[in-house]
Amino acid sequence: MHEERPWGSFTVLDEAENYKIKRIEVLPEKRLSYQKHQRRAEHWMVVAGVAKVTLDGREITVATGGVVDVPIGAAHRIENIGSDKLIFIEIQRGSYFGEDDIQRLQDDYGRIEPRR
Repeated sequence: MHEERPWGSFTVLDEAENYKIKRIEVLPEKRLSYQKHQRRAEHWMVVAGVAKVTLDGREITVATGGVVDVPIGAAHRIENIGSDKLIFIEIQRGSYFGEDDIQRLQDDYGRIEPRR
């Protein structure tokens, strides 16, 4: 499954009951939402490019080959700070992987919905 997003795209490489693996491409100078998940943790490995990662308010730079662990409930964002595509592999682990488990805290594309 492949989906386009305003910041780039993702492709689901594999999935099962307790994990999902995605290849994510982020266009230069674009970033994903600052967000949280209640039912999954994520592990990212940068395979091309350089990322700025925000994890619970702390910013780090992650180069090709670097990894980041995002615990369940942690606020997180990844941003492409290079001039080429940022490509990373995301391994989601948990009990649920639907897009409706995304709680957006900040978003450059107007996708924050009021909490019900």
